[in-house]
Amino acid sequence: MSEWLVLTIAMAAAGAVVVAVVLLSHRRRAAAAGDDPKGPEEIEEVETPDVLEYMTMMVGVVYAIVLGLAIAGVWEARGSAQADVQREAQALHEISQRATVLPRDAREELREDIDAYVSHVVRTEWKHMIEQEELTQRGDELLAEIREDIALRTPTNELEAQTYQPMLERVSVVSDARTTRAENAASTLPGVVWFGLIIGALVTVGLIFTMRMGRSGRELLLAGLFSALIAFLLFMVWDFDAPFGRSGTDTAEVFEQLFPGAV
Repeated sequence: MSEWLVLTIAMAAAGAVVVAVVLLSHRRRAAAAGDDPKGPEEIEEVETPDVLEYMTMMVGVVYAIVLGLAIAGVWEARGSAQADVQREAQALHEISQRATVLPRDAREELREDIDAYVSHVVRTEWKHMIEQEELTQRGDELLAEIREDIALRTPTNELEAQTYQPMLERVSVVSDARTTRAENAASTLPGVVWFGLIIGALVTVGLIFTMRMGRSGRELLLAGLFSALIAFLLFMVWDFDAPFGRSGTDTAEVFEQLFPGAV
């Protein structure tokens, strides 16, 4: 099921539930007013206390702040994860370019190992990383082969000697970025934060019913749109809570751009 379909269903369900509850509550009040000796007109004159309106406003403001901080946190975490992926792919690309000074056999072997690593990362490891929140042992082995291609070969001339150390440094950058990618594979927000976001959403939406909404079509529409907005924002937090996405390899696009032949 695509993420857009999940979002549409969540927003429609949230709005429908709130509208249905408001309508049922309104009908129940109307039925009670018809049976009351005071008559329906006097029942409808009951107004929401000012204190309740103030408390509702304060709860909404506090929840909006918390929700905004959560969105900012997961957005920053995703941006940081993408920067590390860019660093990993760029370092591999630089190694492949610097290999030009090597003899043909050594150059082709190194580039083949780099392509094998990139292919494994995009086609196999990325899906495993998203589902299991960890990297594969095979990826570590392929990176080790790249390091051996450089470290175990003695430079034969001055030009190779000049590129030897920079290439090893690029391998270290790839290894460091890979380690950071493994650390970022897990969800950003802890469970207690999700508990607070969900409970806060239920409380905030539930306060709609204390305001006697549903007495007009505009109020009913507002209640539905407000609940749909809360559902949309929670979905946004949930989607961004996975730094590398929930499915697919869209976040690995930089590898595909720099190594089109490998993937």
